[in-house]
Amino acid sequence: MRRQWFIWMIVLCFFCSLFPNETKAMSVSAKSAILMEQTTGRVLFEKDAHTKRRIASITKIMTAILAIESGKWEELVTVSERAVRTEGSSVYLKPGEKIALKHLVYGLMLRSGNDAAVAIAEHVGGSVEGFVFLMNEKAAEIGMTNTEFANPHGLDDAENHYSTAYDMALLMRYAMQNEQFREVSGTKLYRAPNPTEDWDRVWRNKNKLLTHLYEYCTGGKTGYTKRAKRTLVTTASKDGLDLIAVTIDAGDDWNDHIAMYEHGFAHYELVKIKADTIVKDMDDPFYDHHLFVARDFIYPVTKKEESLIRLERKLLRPQEQWKETGVPSVVGRAELYIGNEKVDETPIFYRQQKKTRSFFDWLLGVGRDG
Repeated sequence: MRRQWFIWMIVLCFFCSLFPNETKAMSVSAKSAILMEQTTGRVLFEKDAHTKRRIASITKIMTAILAIESGKWEELVTVSERAVRTEGSSVYLKPGEKIALKHLVYGLMLRSGNDAAVAIAEHVGGSVEGFVFLMNEKAAEIGMTNTEFANPHGLDDAENHYSTAYDMALLMRYAMQNEQFREVSGTKLYRAPNPTEDWDRVWRNKNKLLTHLYEYCTGGKTGYTKRAKRTLVTTASKDGLDLIAVTIDAGDDWNDHIAMYEHGFAHYELVKIKADTIVKDMDDPFYDHHLFVARDFIYPVTKKEESLIRLERKLLRPQEQWKETGVPSVVGRAELYIGNEKVDETPIFYRQQKKTRSFFDWLLGVGRDG
């Protein structure tokens, strides 16, 4: 009897191995980690993602996007003594050197130049302190509620410089909406002119996922200080699914990111409900052929969740006074649910009919013009 029970257990384990559990817990070395889908911001995996920690050079994502948004991309920056004296990783700028802001941003993101960070801050913010104010202002705008910046590079020279894995994912999601940032973040090698030498500066990206470890990686930023340990933010795309991974204080960050991406790509896919489908087949004849929404519903779901997707549409009841005042521009909302959880919503608009002038209206108009 025991032998038969043992055989059945082996058979059961074999069949279970053929159908892996989508919700199986994933293990990463990082103290804080997160995997986020870019389009919607849905969190696909997280580990202690809201704990405030030191973040090292992934700080420079904020420095880069502020520089790009400043409108000073082509301007020449005069490198100060303060910038040159900045400790840590460097692109070896020289005091008094004039270099285009765009070159500094590439040096910042690819080689993690702390001297580039200070030069950018002084040019864009007027001073390092002024730039830090802009950093915190932008963080609040994005919704990074557990973040404070004290410098543009992430060095351990201030106690009030910290963020969370979740907040850094929000920042990367925001930055990736900018085409110029995407180009910089995804560059493997960059050449910048060196005005005092006969050779160009050549910067190779420190992000090993991008350069050779993971074919689906599209960009990111590395970081390390003695207090923060290893930090990493990367992005990856496969089959139309765009993901962001963040790890803070990780002993094996490259493999952490690969594991999170493989989990995301294996278990999630984007489902799209087109805008015209959202307002199709409305029951109320008053609204027939007059409704529209401004966008599609797009959401990442697992195979199990796909069968639980449902759409709810809620409309205002037509009012008698609308004959005099006109129909409001917004007459309802469409809601996307997975089971009982609402995951997205969008306004439903009423397409106003253009009034056509009759021949007699035209004649009257001609008479008034005369």
